Parts: sequence; C-alpha cells; structure tokens
Amino acid sequence: MKKAVLIWLSIGVFGFFGAMARYGIARLFGRFSALFPFGTFFINITGSFFLGWFLTWAQPRLQIPDPIRLGIAVGFVGAYTTFSTYMFESDRMLSEGQAMRGMLYILGSVMIGIIAVRMGVILGQRMS
Repeated sequence: MKKAVLIWLSIGVFGFFGAMARYGIARLFGRFSALFPFGTFFINITGSFFLGWFLTWAQPRLQIPDPIRLGIAVGFVGAYTTFSTYMFESDRMLSEGQAMRGMLYILGSVMIGIIAVRMGVILGQRMS
C-alpha cells in the first residue's frame, strides 16, 4: 500500500514538472503557431527521444526505483508530450483546408517521432 501511494505521488509530482516544461516550451514556440504547430511538434519529438533513451540506458543502469521510473516515464514524459493537442491541431489544419500542411504534420510527427525514439534507444545502447 505504501509503495502504491508513493508511485501515485511520484507520477503527480513529475507530471507537474512535465506539464510546466510543456507549457513553457509551447510558449517559446507560440509566435510560429499560425504557420505550423512547431511547439507541439518539438515537444513530442524531444519527449519521444528522451523516453527511448531513458528506458534504454538510464533506468536499467541506474536501477531507478519504480516510483521514480514511473514518475519520470509516466508522469513527466506523459504530461510533457501531447497526443490530444497533436490530433486537435491536425484536425484544425485539415478542416481549414490546409490538407497538405495537415498531412505533413501528421505523417512527419509519426515518422520523425519513431526516428527520435530509435535515436534515443541507440544512444542509450551506445552509452553502455
């Protein structure tokens, strides 16, 4: 019971910091939002890279306890990255007649996201 409570608290605390990081970075990119959702794109790609690296290198080598591992992976990265905003922005572009831009965003996010995760995993493997 005590470990479960610690896990929930850890996810909440790390989630707070992930949400704050996401908000801050989105604001930095905010001025470009009319052209393309660069903030969300950057956030999702860097979050993918970090999670790939973290779960491949940091967690196994540092033997991070479950509450901290879940706090970082589920709390921080989960709050930092955003699938719902990505979908909303994609829908907005498509419904506003920007089909090419919308499809570029959808496909680019998925393809570059997969590449980012793979790069994080590769980096983690090479750091061993």
